[in-house]
Formats: sequence, C-alpha cells, structure tokens
Amino acid sequence: MRTLNVELAERSYSIRIGSGLLGDARLILPYLKTKRAAVITNEVVGPLYLDAFAAGLEDAGIRVTRIVLPDGEAHKDWPTLNLIFDRLLAERCDRSTTLIALGGGVVGDMVGFAAATYQRGVPFIQVPTTLLSQVDSSVGGKTAINHPLGKNMIGAFYQPRLVLADTKVLDTLPDRELKAGLAEVIKYGLIRDLPFLEWIEAHLERLLAREPEALAEAVERSCRNKAEVVAADETEQGERATLNLGHTFGHAIETGMGYGAWLHGEAVAAGTIMAADLSRRLGWLSDADVNRVRRIHERAGLPVAGPVLGAERYLELMSHDKKVSDGTLRLVLLKAVGKAVISAEAAPEQMRATINACCA
Repeated sequence: MRTLNVELAERSYSIRIGSGLLGDARLILPYLKTKRAAVITNEVVGPLYLDAFAAGLEDAGIRVTRIVLPDGEAHKDWPTLNLIFDRLLAERCDRSTTLIALGGGVVGDMVGFAAATYQRGVPFIQVPTTLLSQVDSSVGGKTAINHPLGKNMIGAFYQPRLVLADTKVLDTLPDRELKAGLAEVIKYGLIRDLPFLEWIEAHLERLLAREPEALAEAVERSCRNKAEVVAADETEQGERATLNLGHTFGHAIETGMGYGAWLHGEAVAAGTIMAADLSRRLGWLSDADVNRVRRIHERAGLPVAGPVLGAERYLELMSHDKKVSDGTLRLVLLKAVGKAVISAEAAPEQMRATINACCA
C-alpha cells in the first residue's frame, strides 16, 4: 500500500493507494467518528461492490445505511442530492454519522457536498472507483452539483477524512471510463511535472492494458501532484486553478452538449487541445508542442476535437466559468509543455479562432 498525505493543518488527511483495499474494513474503522456510517453509491457501482463493502463494516460492528443513487452526470443535481438527505433524515443519522462515497467523481462530489451541508457538516470518506476519481476528484475537497448554466457551480470546499483508492476495482471499469481518467493523468504532466509526462508517454500502453504496477504509479504520482497544489492553495485563490487545464473549454462542452453526453475526461481532453492551440497563438508553444499534446491524447483514445457548438455559444458558456473575475475570463494555458499559467491575455478573436480550428 502506498500512502500520501494532504497537508492542511488540522484538516490534513491520508490518501491510501493499493490493490484489494476495498475488502479491508480495518482501513476505514479508525476514521469513523462513531459506529454509524452511510455508504452512498450508484446503480452501476452498487451491484459490484456495495454489499461486500458494507458487510465488512457491519461485521466490525458498524451500523450502515445503504443509499443507491441513479448513475450519471445528468443526475448530479438538487433532486438527486435530496435523495441522500431524505434517507439520512429517515434513518435518523446524526451529526456524528460518517458519509462514505463509494463511486466515481459524480458520487464523490455529491456525497462531499451532502456531508458539507447535512446538519451543517458531518465527516466523510472518499472511496473512488474510477481512474478519474482516484487521480483527481476524490482529492482536494472540491464538492458540487451542476446547474443548467454551468458545471459544478453550486458546492463547497470540504475535505474528506480519508481517501482510499483501490486500484483493483479498475479491472471492472469500462474502457471509455478508463480512457477518460487518463485525461486527468496526462494533465498533471502538462501543467507541472514534465518527467511524469515523459513517463506517461513511455508507459501509455501499459496503462491502457491496466497493468497494476503502472496504474498504481500513475495514481500515486497524480495524487502527489494534486496534494502539493492543494496544500499550497486549498480554496483556489491562485496556483490551484492551474489544475483546470482544458476545463473551461471542457465544461462548455459538457454543458452545451447536455450533462453526460461527453464524459468529463473526454471533454477535458478536447479542451486541453484547445488550450494548447490558444497557447500557440499567444506565442508560447510551437507547432511541435501542440502536436505532442494532441498525439498523447490520440494514443490514449481520447477525443482531440470538440463538438461544433459555434464559437459564440462556447464563449457564452465559458463566461459562466468560476475563473471569471470582475467580468474577465482567465484561462489556464501553457507557457511551455510542463508549465501552466493562468492568463487573461487571449483576445476574443484568438479564442474564436481556436474554437473554430479545434472543433469538428
């Protein structure tokens, strides 16, 4: 088992990474406030892992409430969030009940938001079951639901007590979901860790083949990068925003196409190509750099062109981005491969040119 720490003073917590961790309730028990927990999952993950996971806790004397949500980004909303609150209240779960998110990014985001707001805050644990959630969304305390005008616009910063990433569960992950997770893995190399990007380029086929050691290495190095950034900037006042490379364009794709039509990682991949193209137009990347970014995403089986929504529609959707400050849109771009910056330098006509060039 590999262990990392997210250093946030009294809110610090561990990330534990390994194969077969899901079946060991002893890893969870020290982080429960009392012998009461609610395990929240969805209709896809639940049949695979819920009963065995909950039974392990129950065998250790924990009273477990099981909650199963509908699957998919389309259900990351208030009505689904209320399903969690309905059960917690019906089961008389009190402020000492620990919520456990067993699922991918949607489940993790929603359970974290529920934990942040139920009775003004209860403890929660992340047990991510997709590559994307293991390397990104389960770490850092961002919790949210979507709004028709924008993705993740309603939420809170609320840190978990533990992240337990079992790489064995990735064996049951559909290929499309695995590839979507690789978009976030690649991101860390592009924004701040060039040696990691070079490692990904050299080992991409091993990751696609789900070789356990390669996956564990990718998860650990991704989490290490994110933990360092989060420790320095928990509430995204500066450096943490660089973790959103490709996300402003990508969120526009997800919102514009309807939540769930594109997986988050797919939209981020296409958005990253747009960010690289725009960085080239600003004189920061060469054609060879942009081709390098495009090539690694192509090799990972990810989309490298966004859908045709029209440049004006993209810009309208992007205007709702959380990085808009005082009416000015700031984008995460690349000063170089391996070095991200937050910039408001791109002119609207440059953004339009990028959108038109990178959508097909």
